[in-house]
Amino acid sequence: MRLNTKTAILLLLLCAVLPGCSTLSNLFGEKKETDEYAGWSADKLYTEAKHALMDGSYQKAVTIYEKLEARYPFGKYSSQAQLDMAYAYYKNDEPDSAIAAADRFISLSPRNPHVDYAYYLRALVNYNRGISFLDRFLPTDTSQRDPAPAKEAHQQFNELLTKFPHSMYAADARQRMTALRNNIAMYEAHVAEYYLRRGAYVAAAKRCETILRDYQRTPAVPEALKIQEEAYRQLNLNELADAAAQIYAHNYPNGPPQPTEVRERTAVETFWDFIGLERDN
Repeated sequence: MRLNTKTAILLLLLCAVLPGCSTLSNLFGEKKETDEYAGWSADKLYTEAKHALMDGSYQKAVTIYEKLEARYPFGKYSSQAQLDMAYAYYKNDEPDSAIAAADRFISLSPRNPHVDYAYYLRALVNYNRGISFLDRFLPTDTSQRDPAPAKEAHQQFNELLTKFPHSMYAADARQRMTALRNNIAMYEAHVAEYYLRRGAYVAAAKRCETILRDYQRTPAVPEALKIQEEAYRQLNLNELADAAAQIYAHNYPNGPPQPTEVRERTAVETFWDFIGLERDN
């Protein structure tokens, strides 16, 4: 079929307006994309997606789960597939999609016996948000990261514990909440120290007040007391500086306690290690 110039221009304009312009593709002999999953049953889609997930082929798992959800939105696998897809998104480094999938499951299946996992996974995504590949193998100071995801994760773990205090994920959630609270407090201490170095002594002292008020019994408290003392001395508020020094001396006569990373592994962590879900391949 031969096209004159005017007709060709018209078709090109139509193609710009109509995405996918299959008519033009056919005219020029372009090949249509084939769907390798066309004709697959719900059973086959779910089985293959599950295999891909367990094998660590997360992108493939996401693709197949999306096909399953689009073709069989109310099938027998719909609920479990939603949870699996949320986890596949998480492992495929798509945190926003993972949270959206978990939120969708919570909204559509609030009475599902596994809904606590959706709450847990949503919090876990924010807990690990911003952790790079190197962070998994090299020691880094997580308290220096943007605290917004940490605060969101802390709130979401707390929601899990409030709604499902006896969940199998409760113990792990509590430990992660403790770590998050410590990191958020240390972030505040880093900011206070920055203000101190810049000569913003009032701002430094206020940050320390926040730590002492909201983050008691965290490793940031002794740091906050030392920064607060120095800030007050620079402001010639010696009585307040002396008070901070006395509190520090009373509570930390041998210096601040050394942090420890040793803790008993939870049942959830042991189980996930066993089936390989927390290992990056």
